[in-house]
Amino acid sequence: MDITELYKQSIKKFGRDKQLIIAIEELSELIKEITKYLRGIGNKQNISEEIADCSIMIEEIIQMFNINEEVKNWYKYKLIVLYNLIH
Repeated sequence: MDITELYKQSIKKFGRDKQLIIAIEELSELIKEITKYLRGIGNKQNISEEIADCSIMIEEIIQMFNINEEVKNWYKYKLIVLYNLIH
């Protein structure tokens, strides 16, 4: 199965609003794991797991709003901004 199709099926099965709520929850879990790491009680394993969850949900959001090209353009632009900030 194509991964894009998998995202679409997930959105269809669980619903757009529910998946947006799940995305918020996953992003907050990543924040929580990063803060734990900074306090000395977290670990990279938990951070990597939450990044994977967030990445999946971000891809679903891209599908929901049909904004793949816009995200790619912003990504390129933000990399240029970052490059200019450090050089």
